[in-house]
Amino acid sequence: MTSANTLQARTPDEAYEFAAPFRAPQGSPIRELFKYVGRPGMISFAGGYPSKDLFDRDGLGRAIDAAYRSDPIACLQYGDTAGAPALRRSLARLMGARGVECDSDDIVVTTGSQQGFDLLVRTLIAPGDTALVEEPAYPAAIQALRLAGANIVTVRTDSDGIDVDALAATLDAWSEPGRPKLLYTVPTFANPTGATLPRARREALVRLAVRHRIVLVEDDPYGELRFAGTPVPPILALADACPGGRDWVVYFGSLSKIVAPGLRIGWALAPAPIARRMIVAKQTSDLCTSPLSQEAARHYLDSGSLESHLRTIAGAYRSRCGALLKALTHFAPADIEFCAPQGGMFVWARLTGGRDAGDVLKRAIERNVMFVPGTAFFVRDADASSLRLSFAAPSEAEAFEGARRLASALSGN
Repeated sequence: MTSANTLQARTPDEAYEFAAPFRAPQGSPIRELFKYVGRPGMISFAGGYPSKDLFDRDGLGRAIDAAYRSDPIACLQYGDTAGAPALRRSLARLMGARGVECDSDDIVVTTGSQQGFDLLVRTLIAPGDTALVEEPAYPAAIQALRLAGANIVTVRTDSDGIDVDALAATLDAWSEPGRPKLLYTVPTFANPTGATLPRARREALVRLAVRHRIVLVEDDPYGELRFAGTPVPPILALADACPGGRDWVVYFGSLSKIVAPGLRIGWALAPAPIARRMIVAKQTSDLCTSPLSQEAARHYLDSGSLESHLRTIAGAYRSRCGALLKALTHFAPADIEFCAPQGGMFVWARLTGGRDAGDVLKRAIERNVMFVPGTAFFVRDADASSLRLSFAAPSEAEAFEGARRLASALSGN
């Protein structure tokens, strides 16, 4: 038996018998940078935050007020775990506008799309199960899979997203046991690369998912933020063209990037057997997403305000992205390479000469500008010269000045 004195002599971590995934957990490398956000004069290209200057405060204020006035008891009481029926109907109409035909009963409302992915992982992944992720990838998805004890296998990408031919060759050579159970991708304006998967590759992914019986996870928080190029339908909208395609695609949507993250409203469209289990998992997580937030979101969507708001933010992000790219070209033409996105919030870049972005970040913070080193987006064998720049939050003037400071950090002047 362990004595109290022995317990007191241990370090705080050693005093508790944590579950294996939490014995030495890795926090979000992006969140670690937020201690610098409040520094006076800091220009941040780090967080994937929508611009605070572009929130539809008046429209959201009216929606919140209307929600409470219409049914205050429903706003204050527990609600249906799957989501308020009225909001689910509104989300079904929104999905219809995106080219996805569905019934409101097919939708599960989640507390942000990240919760949706966590619920899916809990229902599908046991320790040791194999999960595929595009690389580089959204760090919170990697973190959720790591904590589930998944065997994470990365999928090669290029400037257009997942290399489907390489994936097909890998899957065709795979033998039982250890068959992958899911593939995670952000196919439209990916986080972190900003890449958009072409239609032909989307259709090929569905065929691969059906043939190999892999759940294809389409995370789509940025799809409405297009400011250049031609729209591409969601993978889920293309799945019906492949026999059995809808049986192997799970779609996650969110209002966080296109309306406001404070609402914490996301949703999932999944095959019925998966959706039922996600609802059970959600019952043990938060019982239900905030009924007040759900009703406010429903009023906002039904008011028609989203369409005009999307035009506003997409136009602003076009200008901010353009200002950042122009400044990088002007101030650091030989020091940094990048791909121009057609929408979303991110520019993926690479430092020339094999320089380490982590070392540059230290000098950049001294000059009151910051970004996220690309190592945060890799499972292993990270490209240390890569970095992600978010143009959503800074103004055009801040984007230009931030690029000038970044160039100073690169040059060491």
